[in-house]
Amino acid sequence: MTRLNLSCIVIGVALSGALRGQSTPEMREVLDRLAKLEESNRTLSEEIRALRGELAAARGATTPAVTASDTASGTAAKPAAPDQGPSNESVADQVSVDQSRIDEMAQTKVESSQKLPLRVTGMALFNAYVNGRDNAGVENTPIASLTSGDATGGGTLQQTVLGLEYDSPRTVFGAKVSGALYADFFSGSESSLDHEVRLRTATISLDWGETSVMVGQDKPIISPRDPSSYAQVGVSPLTGAGNLWLWQPQVRVEQRIKFGDHAGLRAQAGLIETRELAAAAIGYLPYAVTAPAAGVVEHADPGVEGRFEFWRQWGEGTRIEIAPGFHENASHAGGASVPTEIFSIDWLIKPVKHVEFSGFFYKGQNVAVLGALPQGFVVGYNGVVRAVHSTGGWAQLRIPVTQRLAFDIYGGTQDDRRADLAYGYIGRNDGYFANAEYRIAPNVVLSLEGGQVRTLYIGPGNRLNNHYDVAIAYLF
Repeated sequence: MTRLNLSCIVIGVALSGALRGQSTPEMREVLDRLAKLEESNRTLSEEIRALRGELAAARGATTPAVTASDTASGTAAKPAAPDQGPSNESVADQVSVDQSRIDEMAQTKVESSQKLPLRVTGMALFNAYVNGRDNAGVENTPIASLTSGDATGGGTLQQTVLGLEYDSPRTVFGAKVSGALYADFFSGSESSLDHEVRLRTATISLDWGETSVMVGQDKPIISPRDPSSYAQVGVSPLTGAGNLWLWQPQVRVEQRIKFGDHAGLRAQAGLIETRELAAAAIGYLPYAVTAPAAGVVEHADPGVEGRFEFWRQWGEGTRIEIAPGFHENASHAGGASVPTEIFSIDWLIKPVKHVEFSGFFYKGQNVAVLGALPQGFVVGYNGVVRAVHSTGGWAQLRIPVTQRLAFDIYGGTQDDRRADLAYGYIGRNDGYFANAEYRIAPNVVLSLEGGQVRTLYIGPGNRLNNHYDVAIAYLF
């Protein structure tokens, strides 16, 4: 600032000398402007000195007290003079802090083409596994195969998950807009060069405070929970053994009602697209139903679902959630109508901070349309189509010992009525697993899991497959 003042004065003096003796109005106007500029510079300099003095005084008030040892050693800090301004060290510190903030924003900010914020999330997941002989020729089979083969083992990153989450600062019809999209590499084959990107879930939500509307692809409304596992990610844990999970297009409305500060109701209802079921449409299960049903395609109409969650919380670590639900739709196979009728209930119980008990139970018919075993109906030799009645569910006990370490024990079953089935169908499919999850870093998880799938075929009998898995997940 001093250099600027000096420059202005020098320029003013030079111009004054050059213009002295000239009395034209234009020259006098130039001289007046130079005088005003000098006056403005002097005022600005005084204000800067005053601000520096206030800054120095404020720093002196917050400076820690000088100890006797500091005084004796001569290391006591001296406050900067009011006209000296910030020290070089404080300026360097501030520059360093500002640079780190700029670098952090460059790393965390992701912007879409529409100038809306996006957040990248997901995990890079590596699994090393060992299978028993009834592995159905896949890495982690939901069922035990009817015929035995060789025991297998290997490693894969096929269950890596990539996600985008968005939360728009703008509103639509007064509603806050948010959503997410998740994909993995579970499609294709088991070859390391044949992994294909596959859509898992995608949602768009409009939130008016206590009311929300969601459209997208997600789990069934009646079955929102999953057991905790890093070994079974490509499809939900306990697929075909009690977990109705299949991600499908849907639209749902949710209304939240509070009963005071520690209890409430979350009511959900919506329409969900159910899958067409046939031997060629099983997709995720290495199991095809036997003839004559294999040649009949089930064309499913949209299903109606509802779920009503009652919750209560007593403290930070204690909570209970209980939610009955229903699903209903009609399918068409072989010229006949096959109804789907399901009653369900799911729960989460946390009696103390370090114990969680969760699960899901259902009872109904033609449950295959929601991701169960692909035997929702059977066509008899007389051509009569009949729905298969099914009972199933799963439960998990989770013990989070610390913030780093947790243990899980979970199991499930799908038990279909034998009278509805024919020879060679699966009468019952069970899964039992246990795992330990340890965070070796805030965003790195090491998981060890082992378990068994037990499948009962009508006629041939039981088949067993053991599965052991070591997983390392890098969360981002």
